[in-house]
Amino acid sequence: MSMPINIPNNLPAAKLLKEENIFAIDENRANKQDIRPLNIVIMNLMPLKIVTETQILRLLSNSPLQVDITLIYPKTHSFKNTSEEYLFRYYETFEDIKNKKFDGMIITGAPVEQMDFKDVDYWNELVEIMEWSVHNVYSTFHICWGAQAGLYYHYNIPKYPLSQKMFGVFLHTITEKNVNLLRGFDDVFFAPHSRHTEVRREDIEKDSRLKILSESKESGIYIVTAKHGRQIFVMGHSEYDPLTLKSEYDRDISQNKNIEIPKHYFIEDDPSKEPIVRWRSHSNLLFSNWLNYYVYQETPYNLNDIK
Repeated sequence: MSMPINIPNNLPAAKLLKEENIFAIDENRANKQDIRPLNIVIMNLMPLKIVTETQILRLLSNSPLQVDITLIYPKTHSFKNTSEEYLFRYYETFEDIKNKKFDGMIITGAPVEQMDFKDVDYWNELVEIMEWSVHNVYSTFHICWGAQAGLYYHYNIPKYPLSQKMFGVFLHTITEKNVNLLRGFDDVFFAPHSRHTEVRREDIEKDSRLKILSESKESGIYIVTAKHGRQIFVMGHSEYDPLTLKSEYDRDISQNKNIEIPKHYFIEDDPSKEPIVRWRSHSNLLFSNWLNYYVYQETPYNLNDIK
């Protein structure tokens, strides 16, 4: 049985999720339920806000836990693809939430990985938020560029440019046994990647505070954890929809960019054919394990007791 996720009233993602028969309730109904829900804040750095919201909320709903969602965005950045009206209606800023505590936080990827971290216009704001998360969030889940940014800020792990974009759906293996985040995983599983940079094993292994949980021979490091799961860094995009890589490929082709066909994605690697979805079960398990074992099971009932 899935429990509802409580999302801001009238959020467009809610309509899309309802059409998929995913159980979500709005704030009005949630306020009448006598349950201590998990409070999850999502720092959405992706340009297509509604798409990313829907992808992440879909995964958070696949759990028997009730989840309250707060969406935030960096106020120091102007988003070309999202209106100020939309952000004002459905999102908050760090200033609005900095005096609160949360069970969990998700920091998404962002299309800025070819820039130096400090050249990103909202970097200073993100640094403030990442520092705040250490003391005010029980477990933070970082995705793709968000994971690289977190590893760089918290552990000084550099990122390196790739000669060719890491683009496709890749086979991964588990490198650390008996870890709750990987509970129920197959020995090999698939996950999408879409990035121009990477972090390297030798840098991570130098820091005893970090642990590599999963990697791929082809796409490199995938999942890294720290502080007994209070920080999780995922280099890929397990949350992607079936057609996300196709839309990225079509966009780049239309802009005459030098882009290769995403690997292991289309039937017979032919972009005129349908993609093969091979990462959905892994993706659902990754998020539900995080919610259950690293947020619900560990967070103090009173959030003010977070150390």
